[in-house]
Amino acid sequence: SSSSSSSSSRLVGARTGAVAARAAIQDVKARQVYDSRGNPTVEVDVVTDQGRFTAAVPSGASTGVYEALELRDGGSDYMGKGVLQAVENVNSMIAPALKGKDPTQQREIDDLMVQDLDGSKNEWGWSKAKLGANAILGVSMAVARAGAAAKGVPLYKHIADLAGNTKLVLPVPAFNIINGGSHAGNALAMQEFMILPVGASSFSEAMKMGSEVYHNLKSIIKKTYGQDAINVGDEGGFAPAIQSNAEALNLINQAIEKSGYKGKIKIGMDIAASEFYVADDGSYDLNFKVEPNDGSGKLSAKGLEDLYASWSEDNPIISIEDPFDQDDWSAWSSIVSRIGKDVQIVGDDLTVTNPNRIKAAIDKGSANALLLKVNQIGSISESIDAVKMAKEAGWAVMTSHRSGETEDTFISDIAVGLATGQIKSGAPCRSERLAKYNQLLRIESEMENPVYAGESYRHIAIEPVSA
Repeated sequence: SSSSSSSSSRLVGARTGAVAARAAIQDVKARQVYDSRGNPTVEVDVVTDQGRFTAAVPSGASTGVYEALELRDGGSDYMGKGVLQAVENVNSMIAPALKGKDPTQQREIDDLMVQDLDGSKNEWGWSKAKLGANAILGVSMAVARAGAAAKGVPLYKHIADLAGNTKLVLPVPAFNIINGGSHAGNALAMQEFMILPVGASSFSEAMKMGSEVYHNLKSIIKKTYGQDAINVGDEGGFAPAIQSNAEALNLINQAIEKSGYKGKIKIGMDIAASEFYVADDGSYDLNFKVEPNDGSGKLSAKGLEDLYASWSEDNPIISIEDPFDQDDWSAWSSIVSRIGKDVQIVGDDLTVTNPNRIKAAIDKGSANALLLKVNQIGSISESIDAVKMAKEAGWAVMTSHRSGETEDTFISDIAVGLATGQIKSGAPCRSERLAKYNQLLRIESEMENPVYAGESYRHIAIEPVSA
């Protein structure tokens, strides 16, 4: 009987082997392409019998110091921003190690790249300092696309399977419609003012609301500040010559009202406070872009917290991202306990999609929402871990683009597959931003009973993804 059982197991083995061989990775190839700011970035092809699966990596402008390493060439070519070394690392070090691998085995492939081929670590975990997070992530994303094709399912479904998530949810879009901070040449300290159509009944209705408010805001700005003021920033938002944050909030409230969506559309802000934190005295300088600077715009952490609290009393604000410096843990904890019930306090520079940083923030009660940026951590498996950890702590999750984007739409599928409930991908303007929103419209149209996060944008989190 032993010989017959071994021959039948050989048969099964041959069959699964044939499936794996058909889907197996035959080649991995990287090249340098350009992002939406005209800077070089990494694009990767993974080739199997089923075709060529491509992914391109985004890049941020205001990057957290704890992010995984984005490898740039330096020197004078491309203003020092070339990625030819990262491309070479994919082609010469990663590609040979991945040939013959089964692309459905995402975790095995990610661990091989992150821990074995790269292996670099810092106090917060795997830092990707040897091969570059941009090299590893490009491969990780392309492998996920190849894995989805091998299983014959859409990417969002494959991502849900990898995470053990059974609930597919279309996210509430957070449209960045007024820009300040490091993204704009006006006096605004705060980096982004966003609108979130939580009162929409579907993702497509949310898009309609966002688009109409954007166009109404455009005409209000044009009338108030002139033709020049409607030029758009890196993420498609407007950056008029506004002098105060209150003025920006007022413009947005006007545009929401003019569109007839009062009560249905809420406001979110990305402060990016690390950009104007003054380490010498622990203050925050709201006039950090003003020259000459007399120091009159400086606030203590407590003063800044009071400002946020008063804004959220006077405006329909439901989300504040990076309200303090990435190392000012106590200020974060203080604002969470003060307004965190009504306003999500989103960690971006604080948490950098890093499971160890997220755990620290959970333990300290320093945030109650995670910004998911796949290129901050540098692999799809670690991104899944980050979301799982955040959700298990009852946090909300917002999937995010970067300011330097490409036409790649991976984050749309990840938002649905991990049921993050929210996504920010800029204004409803500029094709690299719309690419993400349009992909979500496609996903919505192919689902039998699409579910839109809507008012429960924060609370899909409360059921842990792992069953």
